[in-house]
Amino acid sequence: MSPIIRIAIESDIDGILNLQSRNLYANLSATDLADGFVTTPFTADLLRQLLDLSGVFVAVHERKIIGYLLAGDWHFFSRWEIFRLMISRLPELGFMNKEITVDRSFQYGPICIDRDWRGSTVFPNLFALMRSSFESRFPVGVTFINKLNERSFTAHTRKLDLEIVDEFEFNGNSFYTVAFLTSAGYSDESHA
Repeated sequence: MSPIIRIAIESDIDGILNLQSRNLYANLSATDLADGFVTTPFTADLLRQLLDLSGVFVAVHERKIIGYLLAGDWHFFSRWEIFRLMISRLPELGFMNKEITVDRSFQYGPICIDRDWRGSTVFPNLFALMRSSFESRFPVGVTFINKLNERSFTAHTRKLDLEIVDEFEFNGNSFYTVAFLTSAGYSDESHA
């Protein structure tokens, strides 16, 4: 049976936190980091706040959370210093003839897929649901990828065709900023 991809509900929070804990940068060995990781930890309270903003998406298989994706406006994400740095850089950025501003863009991520489901359709299907859910509110989505996270970079730039729009340093780490248009037509046009 294929996983169910849907907007999350409150009863999903424990499963999301469990998957996050197993894939959080701070909890992984150097060997495990090569298989991908998430860097921004979320609490149950933060997930509830994002649920209220319709910004939590999950993949469920046999009643187990096997993937999650978080997204929201810059106001929500500005509580973290790394996002405040990204916000300060937005006025210098553009993408596909669209301005990337606080009002016209949103932060996508983190996304986390259970190791057993990586390389499946879970990642692109979660992304597609998030993209269509945010299309009416924002023309551009933005996220950062730690340059150490080669698996995430490859998935975002090869599977989803997201484009690098910036690079920055934060807390001794190097990051890419990547962007995409939320319009479904972008995907069709980019492969024409």
